[in-house]
Amino acid sequence: MSEDNRNRETAEDVRHLTADELQQIEETYDPELRFRVLAWPMTIVTATILFLLSCYHYYTAGFGIPQATVHRGLHLGVTLLVVFLSFSAFGRKEIKPGAFAPFGLPLYDWVLGIAGLIAALYVPWIYSELAFRVGNPLTIDVVMGTTLIVVLLEAVRRSMGWPLPVIAILFMAYAYFGQYMPGLFVHPGSSWTNIVNHLYLTSQGIYGTALGVIATYVFHFVLFGVMATRIGLGQLFIDVASALAGRYAGGPAKVSVVSSALLGSISGSSIANTVTTGALTIPAMIRIGYPRHFAAAVEAAASTGGQITPPVMGAVAFLMIEYLGLPLTTILTAALVPAFMHFFGVLVQVHLEARRLGLRGLSAEELPNAWKVLKEGWLSVAPLLILIAILLSGRTPFAAAFWSITACIVVLVIQQVREGGLLAGLKGTAHGVWEGFILGAKQSLSVTAAAALVGVVIGVVTLTGVGFKIAYMVTTVAQDWAGSVHGLLAFLPFKLMGVPTLTLLFTLMLTAIVCILMGCGIPTTANYIIMVAVAAPILGLLGVQPLVAHFFVFYYGVLADVTPPVAMAAYAGAGIADANAFKAGNTAFRLSMGKALVPFVFAFQPALLLVTDNFTWTAFALAFGGTVLGIWALAAAVSNWLFAPLRWYERIALVLSAILLVAPDLTATIIGLLLMVPVAARQLLLKDDAAA
Repeated sequence: MSEDNRNRETAEDVRHLTADELQQIEETYDPELRFRVLAWPMTIVTATILFLLSCYHYYTAGFGIPQATVHRGLHLGVTLLVVFLSFSAFGRKEIKPGAFAPFGLPLYDWVLGIAGLIAALYVPWIYSELAFRVGNPLTIDVVMGTTLIVVLLEAVRRSMGWPLPVIAILFMAYAYFGQYMPGLFVHPGSSWTNIVNHLYLTSQGIYGTALGVIATYVFHFVLFGVMATRIGLGQLFIDVASALAGRYAGGPAKVSVVSSALLGSISGSSIANTVTTGALTIPAMIRIGYPRHFAAAVEAAASTGGQITPPVMGAVAFLMIEYLGLPLTTILTAALVPAFMHFFGVLVQVHLEARRLGLRGLSAEELPNAWKVLKEGWLSVAPLLILIAILLSGRTPFAAAFWSITACIVVLVIQQVREGGLLAGLKGTAHGVWEGFILGAKQSLSVTAAAALVGVVIGVVTLTGVGFKIAYMVTTVAQDWAGSVHGLLAFLPFKLMGVPTLTLLFTLMLTAIVCILMGCGIPTTANYIIMVAVAAPILGLLGVQPLVAHFFVFYYGVLADVTPPVAMAAYAGAGIADANAFKAGNTAFRLSMGKALVPFVFAFQPALLLVTDNFTWTAFALAFGGTVLGIWALAAAVSNWLFAPLRWYERIALVLSAILLVAPDLTATIIGLLLMVPVAARQLLLKDDAAA
C-alpha cells in the first residue's frame, strides 16, 4: 500500500503502538538504549550497582563532591564496569550461562569491565604522586593508560556505535604520525608514551572538563528528568499542551510542538522525546489528515528542540559554564530567544500546512480540560519550579539538582500515600525511587563513556594545536571566496555586503557543514565538546564573541539529529508513523529551518542572545523582528501557502525576502520587506475574495 493511500485510512485504522513496540523503536534508533537481557543473578547485581551510583551522586550533590580527579575516576570506573555488563559486543540480547560465560556474560566482558574499573581508579589512587609522574610516566602508568583508552573505545562502540571511536582513533593517529602529515598539518609527532601521558595523566585528556561536567552536573539532571517523569510531569506537559493548542487548525501537530517544548525542559534526548510524545501525537496527526511522513517529521523537529530548551539544554548548558566561565543564568538567558525561534518556525509551518490541507482542530470531547489537568497534577510541577528558582538564585547547579530530586521524592511519597495509604505508599515510593535511580544511572552510561573518549580528542587537539591549523585553513578559504563574490556583486548600485561580512558568512557556512557532518551518529554533548575545540576557534579568529561561537556550533550539532542520512530522531518518528524514513528526515530538516537560520542571525546580530557585549534593545528589536518575518516568509515559501496558494515567482520572492530579512544589513532588510509586501498583499486579497 502506498503512503498516499495509507494517508486516507480512517480513524479506526490508525492504531496506537504498544509499550513494547515503542521500546523496540527507541532501541532501533538509539543505540544508547540497547541493553542486553541479563540472567537473574546479574540483573540484581547490575541494578544494585546502578542504584548505588545514583545514590552516590545524589549524596555528593547535596553534601559536597570529593576531589575532582577522585570523583571523576570513581564515576568513570563504575560506569565502564556497568557498560560491559549492560551492552553486548555483537548485539546479542541474551547469552546462556556456561564455562565461558559466567552468569550469562562472556569472559571477555568480565575482563574488559574489570580492566576499565581498575584503569579508571588508578589515577585517583596515585593522585598524591601524580605531579611527579606527569611528563615522566612509569611503565605501569603507560600500561594503565593504554588499557583505559582501549576499553573506552570498545565501551563507546558498544553503547553508541562506530563514529566517535573512529574519530578518536584518527586523532590519535594524527598525534603519532604528525611528521608524515601534509602541508599545514605537519608536526613533529609524539611517541605513544607521550600521548598516553597527556591523555591519561593530565587534566587535558580523559579526566578533563568533559568528564568532569558529566560527573558533576549532567548525571544529576538526567536523574532529575527521570524522577520528574515518574511523578507525572511529562504527561502533565502533554495534557496542558493539548488543552492549550489542540483546538486550533491541525491541533495535534501544534500539541506536538508545544508539548515537546515543555518536555524538552527536563529531557535532553531527541529520540526519547520523539517516542514519548510521538506515541500520542503522531497517530492523532495522521488521524486528522496530515501525511504520515509529515506527522513523523513534526514530532522529530519539535523533539529535537528539547536539546536547546532551558534549563537543561541537553546538558550543554553546564559544559558552557566550564568552557566560558559564565554563570548559568547568563547562558540560560541567551538560550531563550533562539529556542523560541526554533519552535516558532515549526509551529508556523504546521499551521500553514493545516490551512493548505484544510485540517480541523480537535473537538472539545477529544481534549483534556486545562483546569482539571492543573488541579490534579499541579504538585508534579513543584520540583521543576524549585529547580528553576534555585538556578536563578545563583546557587550551584548540583545544589539545584539535589533539592529538585528531593522534591520529586517528596511528591512521589504524597502521590503514593494518597493512592494506597501510608504503608502501601511508602512501599510504592521505595519501589519508585529504586526504579528511577536505576534508570537515571542507566541513561548516563553512554554519555559518560562518550565524554571520556571525547577527552582523547580534546587531548590531541591541545597536544598538537590542530584546532588552530583548521581555523586558519577555513578562514583563508572563506576570505578567497568572499573576495570573489564581492567582485561579482560590484554591479549593484548599492553596497550589499563588504568583504569582512562575506568572509564571516562563508566561514559560518563551512563551520555549519562541519558541525552537521560531525554530528551524524554522535550525541549532542560529545559533538559540542569536539566542535568547541575544533570549530569555535575558527569563529574566534574573525572576532565572534565566545558565547556566540559556542551557541553557533551547539545549534548546528543538534541539527544533525534531523539531517539525513543519519536523522535518528526523524527515523524514530517514521517508525511510529509507518512512514518513509528518508522522506520524514528531509521534511524534519525543512521544519527545523528556524534552528538553521537563527545561528546565522545571532552570529551577525549578537543582541538576539540578550546578554552579549554592546547589547542594545534597538539592535535586539531589529534582529528579532527581521527573524520572525524571515521565518514566516520562508515557511510560506516551502509550504506553498500564506493565505492562499502561492505562484512560483511568489515563492521565489519569499525565499529571497527571508534571506534578506535575516541579513545583518539595514539595506538588505528593507529590500526584503519590499519583496514580501506585494506577495502578502495579493494573498490577503485572495483570502478576502474566498471569504466573500
